[in-house]
Amino acid sequence: MKILITGGHLTPALAVIQALPKDAKVVYVGRKFGLEGDSAVSLEYQTITSMQLPFIVFQPGRLQRKFTRHSMPSLGRIPKGIWEAFKILKEITPDVVLSFGGYVAFPMCVAAAMLKIPSVLHEQTLEAGGANHLLSRFAAAICVSWESSQKFFPKEKVVLTGNPIIASHPSTEMREILAHTHKKYPLLTVTGGSLGSHPINELIESILPTLLAKYTIFHQTGDAKEFGDFARLQEFKSTLPYTFQERYIIRKFISPDDISFVYESSDMVVSRSGINTVLSLLLANTPSLLIPLPFSQRHEQEKNARLLQETGLGKFLQQENLTSDVLLREIEQMMEKRKTYTNVKRDQLLALHQHAAKKIIEIVYGTKNDRLQKKI
Repeated sequence: MKILITGGHLTPALAVIQALPKDAKVVYVGRKFGLEGDSAVSLEYQTITSMQLPFIVFQPGRLQRKFTRHSMPSLGRIPKGIWEAFKILKEITPDVVLSFGGYVAFPMCVAAAMLKIPSVLHEQTLEAGGANHLLSRFAAAICVSWESSQKFFPKEKVVLTGNPIIASHPSTEMREILAHTHKKYPLLTVTGGSLGSHPINELIESILPTLLAKYTIFHQTGDAKEFGDFARLQEFKSTLPYTFQERYIIRKFISPDDISFVYESSDMVVSRSGINTVLSLLLANTPSLLIPLPFSQRHEQEKNARLLQETGLGKFLQQENLTSDVLLREIEQMMEKRKTYTNVKRDQLLALHQHAAKKIIEIVYGTKNDRLQKKI
């Protein structure tokens, strides 16, 4: 069985890869660079290549939600992306394309339909991503993570599988880092997702000394060269008192193997609210203050943040007009009351998602068998 995996959501893709039979052959198609026009190497490229899996670099164009100087060149690359996807598929000849959404997956699944290669889509969000919604007409099956997503796709193709949960295999380095944090100081983790969040980084930077007087901080900044947040905050760290430097842990990325361990070890998390982040926080049962990405599709991140808030595990703040003073006040208030925050729906969520990877694999293999029967 040869499976070409592509798409914009790395965590569920890794969870499926972990659960695949040993004789499955996987080829991963994705981005080498996380942001257009930026030289920072993507987490997906670093992770997949470190696993010794074949990785084909594919940077197709897309329709951007926020206009930048890269918008028009990116738009112009869309037709070329379909042609490049066609060539990749002809060379790889996979049995099935397994897509995890996003603009990288779109041309690959369109080309797969042209070549009569079946595709299976996985939708992580509470509704439907734009690419998956468009691709649903070509797909052999659509795996959804939430009941609320089912209505957005052809009902004869939809299967409620849940969202795959990556197994936690924390590295020795991460265990040692968190083991040596000052236990008398609560651990605050700040993350902007795999790409980082420049607005969140700036807000935290302005209140960093005040926070470090009370907390140990684990800060994942991303590696966007355009903003230089990691380098700037590393330099800022060197100017802090030694005791503060000890309590400030800064990283460009958090490995997918480490992420659950980091959340579970934290007393509180400040984060964006992508659905995979929110689900990880809900299962870790870690009090969280979320700042949704303001221009996400159909206010997707705000809806994700509301899901977490409704479980009782935390709250969210809108980025618009958010100041460092407000953020500091909210962090301090939540930290003081952190033991009162708990996810009342944790068991229900675990039941929905814990076998998702296995279910998706069954559908992928079933799709291959259906294809063979049609050939016969």
